[in-house]
Amino acid sequence: MTEENPRDNDLFEALLRESARVAADFDADESDFEVSSQPDLADRHALRRVKGFSTELQDISDAEYRQLQLERVVLVGVWTEGSAEMAENSLAELKALAETAGSEVLDGLIQRRDKPDPATYIGSGKVIELRQIVVATGADTVICDGELSPSQLRQLEDKLKVKVVDRTALILDIFAQHAKSKEGKAQVELAQIAYLLPRLRGWGDSLSRQVGGRAAGGAGIGGRGPGETKIETDRRRIRDKMAKLRREIAEMKVSRDTKRQERKRFNIPSVAIAGYTNAGKSSLLNKLTDAGVLVENALFATLDPTVRKSQTAEGRVYTLSDTVGFVRHLPHQLIDAFKSTLEEVSGADLIVHVVDGSHPDPFEQIRAVREVITEIGGAEIPEIIAINKVDTADPDVVMEILQKEKNSFAFSARTGFGIEGLVRAIEKSLPHPNVEINALIPYDRGDLVSAVHERGEIISEEYVETGTQMRALVDGGLAKAIEDALI
Repeated sequence: MTEENPRDNDLFEALLRESARVAADFDADESDFEVSSQPDLADRHALRRVKGFSTELQDISDAEYRQLQLERVVLVGVWTEGSAEMAENSLAELKALAETAGSEVLDGLIQRRDKPDPATYIGSGKVIELRQIVVATGADTVICDGELSPSQLRQLEDKLKVKVVDRTALILDIFAQHAKSKEGKAQVELAQIAYLLPRLRGWGDSLSRQVGGRAAGGAGIGGRGPGETKIETDRRRIRDKMAKLRREIAEMKVSRDTKRQERKRFNIPSVAIAGYTNAGKSSLLNKLTDAGVLVENALFATLDPTVRKSQTAEGRVYTLSDTVGFVRHLPHQLIDAFKSTLEEVSGADLIVHVVDGSHPDPFEQIRAVREVITEIGGAEIPEIIAINKVDTADPDVVMEILQKEKNSFAFSARTGFGIEGLVRAIEKSLPHPNVEINALIPYDRGDLVSAVHERGEIISEEYVETGTQMRALVDGGLAKAIEDALI
């Protein structure tokens, strides 16, 4: 822990005083930014789903041909491990996800089991109880806190007579609402159809009909025979669509890869701001760089990565990138589809792991984020734990994180408390150039002097009659350029 770390008693007492002061001055429920200052946020809110359009389904088969519409929902969770508090926190997170998707949550149900029921997820007895709750509340959708197999989904819908959605479909639906860029929309669509492909089904036997011979449109020779069933045709078309989306994403990825390779070529360090969804990553980026990234008190408000240039107190340039938030049980379809975006994390020189200090279980969030970072190949990258929202967090919880996590710093993106210490920690954790130069650079090569300031660490600098006498640490590429220029 560096000397600026709030683990020191004096600094932590200052943290506690700041928390008390801010708690008196600010309402914890206020948004970090006014809606009027964020046109994107105003647009997003203007497109919220309209309440009151009840589906009133009598037979779930009618739902096969309508869009997913989450309105009045009942939540269902299966508690298989951990404490009751952890199970309740998981259902509370599912509630926040459902509300982010535009739903009205009516009720919640937790079933204690050793493992989910393979047929109905919660067991036949609990299904009867759940059906009674659905009828009593007038809910038109049930959301399960886990990923359902196709058979579980079908069984639950047959018994409940309402639409059933699992956690994965819910997260995909939120991503579909929030995607803005062309690449983001393509990534979400790829993830959605990858999820839907094994769950493709139809009403009755319509997808089991075989097409061949005259039924194939009079195809004649080569077109006769048993042919494909309707569901096989649909699956083939979906796979073709997935292949097309992957090609499009690969083409769009070229631009970001080119920029990343340019930064690597010039040895510009990159810092990725990662963390749990709604931990305050975009708020931190805005605070550090005035990036103007959309900020909303909602899950997965940011999907498209934002990269901004910053510089150390000595003038050394580095980049900061905001990334998509992580969540427990993040769908693998999303990790695969967003792989090009997540490379901003896996290819970084330093990860600033933002943690919501006010969350009921921040250690579970830290574990979930590290699990995803490991999955995308970033386990060996140096990490700083940045504990946000200390103005509203329990000081005892903040202190516990500071004690258990090395390289941890407490701050508040809203008030600015602790930002300076965090910035110093980021600057000290950047990779350092390791080639020492001692050169007299002529005044007509100001570009080299500027490059040393941007990419190196100045030891001494003196202006003499014939040029600038510089002693500095630089990377190998710049050292070679200076050597070639002075030959």
